[in-house]
Amino acid sequence: MYEENKEARGMTYTGLETYVQQAAFHKTLTRLYGAEGAEKAHSRCMEVMEEFYKIFDRSAEALFSAPGRTEIGGNHTDHQKGCVLAASVDLDILAAVTPTQSGIIRVLSQGYPMIEVDLRELDPKEEEINTSAALIRGVASCMSAMGCDLRERGLDVYMTSTVPKGSGLSSSAAYEVLMGTMLNELFWEGRCTAVELAQIGQYAENVFFGKPCGLMDQMASSVGNIITIDFADPAHPDVEPVQVDFSQAGLALCILDSGADHADLTDEYAAIPNECRAVAAVCGGEVLRDVPFETFIANLPACRKQCGDRAVLRAFHIYADNQRVARQVNAALALTGAPSFGKLVDDVLLDERCITGLEEHSARLFGDNCACQI
Repeated sequence: MYEENKEARGMTYTGLETYVQQAAFHKTLTRLYGAEGAEKAHSRCMEVMEEFYKIFDRSAEALFSAPGRTEIGGNHTDHQKGCVLAASVDLDILAAVTPTQSGIIRVLSQGYPMIEVDLRELDPKEEEINTSAALIRGVASCMSAMGCDLRERGLDVYMTSTVPKGSGLSSSAAYEVLMGTMLNELFWEGRCTAVELAQIGQYAENVFFGKPCGLMDQMASSVGNIITIDFADPAHPDVEPVQVDFSQAGLALCILDSGADHADLTDEYAAIPNECRAVAAVCGGEVLRDVPFETFIANLPACRKQCGDRAVLRAFHIYADNQRVARQVNAALALTGAPSFGKLVDDVLLDERCITGLEEHSARLFGDNCACQI
């Protein structure tokens, strides 16, 4: 979808209302949301455009979408230069937008107050830590440093989301990737690749938002598809699509309500990579990918003494999940069916000792759903 959408670059839909009634638009919605979800998606697009007009007193010129993601395998392995199996889902953030010359990005998300970010001020602000404004400023700052000219440019944006906040489907990553995609398409002629857009989002979350996340969440949203990623070289991650239809094997994605919201758990999240790096340091590495499992086992007494048992157990999990990802990909590609693949997923859950979710939702894995201009 990312490549196919390039033909839309540079086009300004002064008659966006006309465009959304055309067959090409319905075809795009079908690719993004499936045949059964296309009509509902169309109604949602019209509602977003109508709300944009009410708020900004003019018509939107473009529509953009960025999906949430699900982690199928590779839990917390990305920040240890590990391997993951992830997929975008048909729950997304949908935005109506018009470029301006105001020098300000104005964003109104449904149910939240208006956010205004002055593009003349692109340094991190302590008062914005853990806020959406930090993500907007961080994305703009990174793209400006890369060469995207944002002088006297701005955006008016209205957005609505079906990605539940704090649910584990990476609403923050979708938000970052969406902002980057809009700036990339409207002001930089689509020069950034999907991988670069993911890295821009990670930068914004690490440096401006204050969360030391890895790169998996942003990659799954920006690249789309069911993908496997090897982060041995984080600057140039190895991304491969996994061509499989899980529904044909009788598998479905279920999002369950655990009664726990992880939206405000940045400190707890940060402890995981910190503890894993501490274990790696005892073994002579920077992250666990640098340390052979045999070396870790040989240094186990020292790791327990210096880092504690929780850190050691987390390291065991990272090593086990890295191995599981390869087996999951092989099982999926071989279409060996639900028993073998499902057993591997069960092993992940047993290893993590938790299932994270918020509210009751259903989602589908979509091969063509990635951050894009619709």
